[in-house]
Amino acid sequence: MGARLRSVVVRNVVGAVGKIFVTLGLLILLFVAYQLWGTGIYESQQQSKLASQFKREIHQHPTTTTAEGAPAVTTTTAAAPTPPPGDAIGHLVIPKIGVDKYVVQGVGVPDLRKGPGHYPTTPMPGQIGNAAIAGHRTTYGAPFNRVDELDVGDPIEITTTQGTFTYKVDKKPFAVPPTQTDVLTPTPDATLTLTTCNPKFSASQRLIVQATLVLPKNEAPLPTAASAPASTAKNTESLAQAESAATGTSLAPTYLWGFFVLIVGGLWWLVFHRYPRWTTWLAGVIPFLAVLFVFYVYLERVLPQNY
Repeated sequence: MGARLRSVVVRNVVGAVGKIFVTLGLLILLFVAYQLWGTGIYESQQQSKLASQFKREIHQHPTTTTAEGAPAVTTTTAAAPTPPPGDAIGHLVIPKIGVDKYVVQGVGVPDLRKGPGHYPTTPMPGQIGNAAIAGHRTTYGAPFNRVDELDVGDPIEITTTQGTFTYKVDKKPFAVPPTQTDVLTPTPDATLTLTTCNPKFSASQRLIVQATLVLPKNEAPLPTAASAPASTAKNTESLAQAESAATGTSLAPTYLWGFFVLIVGGLWWLVFHRYPRWTTWLAGVIPFLAVLFVFYVYLERVLPQNY
């Protein structure tokens, strides 16, 4: 009798442990799915806000040639001041790989959640020097997911409040360690550098795309804004630090929503086991997935964001 009881207890324990591991595995898979696709919902909302903000800026500069007009470069001799962090600085279009995104000022974690981010320590697009833009490759809309497909001569267009500027890729994309900073070194010409993580789903390297501004005959690039940092050391700040800086996000909301997930999930389990019907399961899965989604939002924000 004792041996049979022990056997039942062991089976129950093994079964319970197995169910726990299966549940944890499903939750991890759902979190991966959220990172790959769910984060795109937030990015899409932020892109709409950036688009509205940038269009207002364009309307305040009626002499600016927009992407809808004939591509051109303004002949203004004075460069516009650098936009504040978090503001839209331009509209980036890469026809070959279907990129059509608004660029935010900044490359911190909150900035790159909105879309491609302009390195504040580099000149604005269209200006003399090495303008640089970073972007996620697999999360938050994955704006730079396919930049590895770019080839020499492919155009990259970016519209700012000073005009529409066309760059041509001048070498095949290449990978560098996150600590290699010379890709952000200032240049004597007007160039553009795109940075993203490499390989996909990893942050062990940075993939680099470099392009040169194409100018009409007798046109010159805009001068660098007087407010732009002149320090080479600042301009060549570590790519790893620039794209994966800590956010300082509080852990309290993550713990709070994690607690809600446990409560809602526990109630769902108890009710379903008392009334094992598909209507009970459906009634419980909807609120559970809702609180789980919010929990994932806060959990993702406290994790390193560099891919």
